[in-house]
Amino acid sequence: MTDEELLQKYRDPQSRNYAFNLMVRQYQQKIYWHIRKMVIDHDDADDLTQETFIKVWNSLENFRGDSQLYTWIYRIATNECLNFLNKKRRRFFLPIGDVEGELMEKLESNSDFVTSGAEPSGEEIQLKLQKALLKLPEKQRLVFNMKYFDDMKYEDISEITGTSVGALKASYHLAVKKIEEYLNGN
Repeated sequence: MTDEELLQKYRDPQSRNYAFNLMVRQYQQKIYWHIRKMVIDHDDADDLTQETFIKVWNSLENFRGDSQLYTWIYRIATNECLNFLNKKRRRFFLPIGDVEGELMEKLESNSDFVTSGAEPSGEEIQLKLQKALLKLPEKQRLVFNMKYFDDMKYEDISEITGTSVGALKASYHLAVKKIEEYLNGN
């Protein structure tokens, strides 16, 4: 079902709940993984996904359609992630490196990989990439995740983040360079 069809169903009071349930089913997994790549922990990602859809439900009546529905939902999810990480820093008075270290620990404890010794497994490579991503500033990590993993267009990322396409391209390029340096250095 297209976003427009979902919105039409949502505007009809008779099918509002049904339309919202369809919307959640359509976007829940994408939003969960978008959030999970930022906060690492499953429980935190689950909670933030739920919070995102609560905000979508509470704000959907005011959605004007100036942007695509999925970019609007991604923007809400992105803001939830960034707010969560900022609150975590403030709550524990942690410098950015400590939050990065905590996320690194969660990443390692959530991974099922076992070092084989010879050729690195796909899981080991994935873990190394995730560690490299945690070294990036949040905004660069966000842009990299949306472009590389979610295969989003720069125009859509621009709509979500409120950043110009040129700045996004530069940010992505810098992120790729930093990741390459990390992977080649370790």
